[in-house]
Amino acid sequence: MSGAGLRSGQVAAAAGVNIQTLRYYERRGLLAEPDRSPGGHRLYDEEAVTALRVIKAAQRLGFTLEEVAELLEAGRHRHGRPVPGLQDRAAAKLTEVDAKIADLTTIRAALAAAVEAGCDDLTVCASSTCCPIPFTDLAEENRHAGPCC
Repeated sequence: MSGAGLRSGQVAAAAGVNIQTLRYYERRGLLAEPDRSPGGHRLYDEEAVTALRVIKAAQRLGFTLEEVAELLEAGRHRHGRPVPGLQDRAAAKLTEVDAKIADLTTIRAALAAAVEAGCDDLTVCASSTCCPIPFTDLAEENRHAGPCC
């Protein structure tokens, strides 16, 4: 790339990341090693901006950097054709997200019940039979009936 190309700051700004993120992705092999100017500055092409946007979008969808690296590597060997396994990986990620949503819904319900019950002390609540916080490790016989939190 003789004289043409984007410098690190330009690529980072265009992709909405900081320069440290750009360099980290380079070290991880997520981005190709850029060409260098005669003065030693990194010079990227527009594909680097696209790659950064793809990486960030995949992360927002819940893929880890390791998973993103695998998807990018598979894509490099397909030369523009669809990446085999992306549908399977997306379906698995969707199942994972659904499980997290179910867990968060359960946590939310317990917290809302604790707020509504006026729970203010975990120790007192742990010994109360009417506390809505799920102290699952406590045996029922160790719970004493007492005033609700």
